[in-house]
Amino acid sequence: MTQNFTPLLSTTDWNEEWKRLQIARRKADNSAYWDKRSKTFSTKDAPNAYVDRFLELARIEPGETVFDMGCGTGALSIPLGREGHKVVAADFSQGMLDILDEELAEKGIATVFPKLMSWEDDWEAHGVREGMTDVAIASRSIAVSDMKAALMRLTSVARRRVCITLSTGSSPRMDERILSDIGVKNEFGNDFLYAFNILVGEGIMPEVSYIKSTRTDTFESFDDAYDGFSRMVLDAVSDKESPETSAALDRLRTWTEQHLVANPEAGEPDKKGMPQKPFKLDCTRIVTWAFLAWDTARR
Repeated sequence: MTQNFTPLLSTTDWNEEWKRLQIARRKADNSAYWDKRSKTFSTKDAPNAYVDRFLELARIEPGETVFDMGCGTGALSIPLGREGHKVVAADFSQGMLDILDEELAEKGIATVFPKLMSWEDDWEAHGVREGMTDVAIASRSIAVSDMKAALMRLTSVARRRVCITLSTGSSPRMDERILSDIGVKNEFGNDFLYAFNILVGEGIMPEVSYIKSTRTDTFESFDDAYDGFSRMVLDAVSDKESPETSAALDRLRTWTEQHLVANPEAGEPDKKGMPQKPFKLDCTRIVTWAFLAWDTARR
């Protein structure tokens, strides 16, 4: 006897689930937060394996124009501008754009055009139009309530290709290894799966690759490290007041005591050019980003 079966993959509205996920998650950081964070970013050149791999996978052709949404201080816009690409670099943080402006002036790059604009703004009112550039990119910047709208906006802007990166579960704020060690399952990760399924639902078959990057965070004290990791735990669970969450935080305290060590390079510049703090973990944190790209075939 044949049973009726409807696969969830064919019935789930991935964008509606994404919207519910954003309500359950911690509220996304606003522009004021990133204005403050911008003060911790250095304008000094430093090797960046993530940027090198992103640009390798993006396959931006010589002379192509680029729209960089959520550009931050210009990790991608600056090397693209240095290569002669015309880049519209948009971000909702004026602090980040100020750092970008300083570096563009210092390096004499005249082909990158910063623009204060958010994902939710009226892009056309800011001069960002359909088919405006050859390529649209969004590197680690899609923190939106409506994923489908964001993906379709990028697709509309790009004449040839769109390239994005999203969390695979691990991120600068979410370490799957630490969570696993203390017995916590990340209930709110794998952003890229939502993007992938939404795109497929729109008839787009994106390429998928992965970019691994390392983090060597340093800390002022045990409490500094524990506070940061405890926010990670609370961001990973839906019931923040449950006995299970309380027990996980107790295990986290023990884990932090076991893995926090003195930093022999305290005071020396880190990758961003900022002084390292007195303590670090005895293990390197690995962050894996999903790189999704698709051709728009609109030119």
